[in-house]
Amino acid sequence: MLVNKSKNSPGRLSTKAKLLMVLRDQAGKTVSGSKLASDFGISRVGVWKCIQSLLAAGYLIKANDSGYFMDPDKNSDFLYPWEFGEKEAMFRFFESTASTMNNARDFASQGQISGIVAVADTQRAGRGRNGRTWASRQGGLYCTFLDRPAIPIADYSMPAMLYQIAAARAISSVCGQPAKLRWPNDIYIDGRKIAGIITELEAEGDMISWLATGIGVNVNNLSPSAKAISCSEIVRHAVSRRALLTAIIKEADQLKKSAGSTLAFAQGNRYLAAEWNSLADCIGAKAAIVDSVNISRDEKSRLLARGIFAGIDPAGRCIINSQDKSKAMYFNPGPVSVMFI
Repeated sequence: MLVNKSKNSPGRLSTKAKLLMVLRDQAGKTVSGSKLASDFGISRVGVWKCIQSLLAAGYLIKANDSGYFMDPDKNSDFLYPWEFGEKEAMFRFFESTASTMNNARDFASQGQISGIVAVADTQRAGRGRNGRTWASRQGGLYCTFLDRPAIPIADYSMPAMLYQIAAARAISSVCGQPAKLRWPNDIYIDGRKIAGIITELEAEGDMISWLATGIGVNVNNLSPSAKAISCSEIVRHAVSRRALLTAIIKEADQLKKSAGSTLAFAQGNRYLAAEWNSLADCIGAKAAIVDSVNISRDEKSRLLARGIFAGIDPAGRCIINSQDKSKAMYFNPGPVSVMFI
């Protein structure tokens, strides 16, 4: 089920957003219904109706003769649009969906603006690269950002690089351990996968019309395999998906300002490449580049090259040096993957 987008203009807070902000700020103290009504410019009945709507949405809010109160720690993991303050109007929330990537594609075809974020509690058909599935159990973070960056197709890897860096920074801050990047789209902590990125786009001529960047993070969900890990497994307590998504958006906004507010990368961005390489995992390790497109589970990937992984260049290409470092080979993201030996 889709929770309809806010009728508020971007930058304006809905009554639900303002009410939750006050109740969280009071940290369990009782807040008078009369005061809330006066502060918000609505009737006490309007406040009561808003409280009932939040209760129906799953919030734990208690009432007594003096007013309303709630424990912020027990109401921190919701992903409804009104949880994101001034960005509320840009969020589209689904309790369950096939894939937020599909939702973003639909929004793009409807002409919706850049900045829309599709987010879901669960996905029935979450996708990874090259036709792989992404396990989307309850408790994980599954979202897709819709951008209209007005950049050439040649720069298609730049936004994905930006969001990968943003997600890694945010995950590091939440988990208290360094999150490392693996080319072209994965994020690891201590050698175990914690997040992945996927992109899709549509172009007109040589310019991108829209680009969707999907992010999946293991947050409070059980890890799908022994090679994966979740935020809650690392910190040993539940983690707020709302706080993590807010941090990813903040990091992405800062990166966009540093890289160029319009994402006009001019076929490569040295700043983003340097940031990516500073967070890269396994630089200097032996690696193999394989072509994994259209490979079934029973087939082996086709080996394209072997050498030493040397990070990425400003165009987002993987650099593989020969063993004696006399030759460098460059690979575009797409159907190829890097495997560390």
